Amino acid sequence: MARTESPQPTGRNTRSGASATRQFVFLLLERFSMLAFASAIEPLRLANRAAGRKLYEWTLIGESGETVECSNRTRCALDAGLVEVEHDSIVMVCGGIDVGRATTPAVVNWLRRQARHGAAMGGICTGAHTLARAGLLNGREATIHWENHDGFAEDFTEVMLNKTVFVIDGNRMTSAGGTASLDMMLTLIADHHGKDLANNVADQLIYSAIRTHRDTQRLSIPTRIGVRHPKLGRVIEIMESHIEDPVSPGDLASEVGMSTRQLERLFRRYLNRSPKRYYMELRLARARNLLMQTDMSVINVALASGFTSPSHFSKCYRAHYNTTPYRERGAQGTGTATGSER
Repeated sequence: MARTESPQPTGRNTRSGASATRQFVFLLLERFSMLAFASAIEPLRLANRAAGRKLYEWTLIGESGETVECSNRTRCALDAGLVEVEHDSIVMVCGGIDVGRATTPAVVNWLRRQARHGAAMGGICTGAHTLARAGLLNGREATIHWENHDGFAEDFTEVMLNKTVFVIDGNRMTSAGGTASLDMMLTLIADHHGKDLANNVADQLIYSAIRTHRDTQRLSIPTRIGVRHPKLGRVIEIMESHIEDPVSPGDLASEVGMSTRQLERLFRRYLNRSPKRYYMELRLARARNLLMQTDMSVINVALASGFTSPSHFSKCYRAHYNTTPYRERGAQGTGTATGSER
């Protein structure tokens, strides 16, 4: 069942003593992210090619054992169903959209069983949600796509969640989605066989800047808002880190050495809205994520977004999104964790 590509030698040496072929098992959940999966499997193929020998083998499995559809509706043929794997295998759970629905009892039980037998576990894109649901990230550091961060943090308080592109914590590894799995796999290849091979693989992929576990997922605030003003960036940073307990305009202005009126003019000039309006939009975006990704009650969503009054929350939400929080929740079904296409 294992798949490899016939290696093509390049004349480079790999780290001595690392001759054993490592086995990867990719568990593809329904509606998994194609980009994140491809970014994880292609480095293995190219590592074999660059090394001139079989460093890695891989198997594709899924609950159906036949085919699985990814988020862009492409169907992928599987090698097997939820079969037992070798104890030294590395299992990579590939998630995407509607990961809560794809995390079935059969998948959870299978993951727990493989972990008990000693397999290393990884989560790609929203695959971290599935690992956390199985209890395999408790007490560990982990990451997930920034869009799913709020819901994950509410659901899995035992996991030490951060916002970096990937995390490797012992025999648990998680990447945030998109090309983040490429950075994680290049790091694993470097650990297994040296940086020269990893750099060679990156060159083959025309990937000129390998990110590390210290790099954050999102663009910097100045890049995101298109404005390079240090005081404005600092105020927005404070706002983003105080969603549940909003900071007053006066305290925000004081933090950057400005008057409230100066802060107001700064936001009007660069963002065409007041600081209060901008802050409200951040809080409502957090609320919408929680409504779509968790089973939290609407009242608890309001509190987690800095609203002490449910009626005020509902009024603000409707004014911004043209629907009520209750209707938003109903439109999303039961509130199972989801992921967007990426």
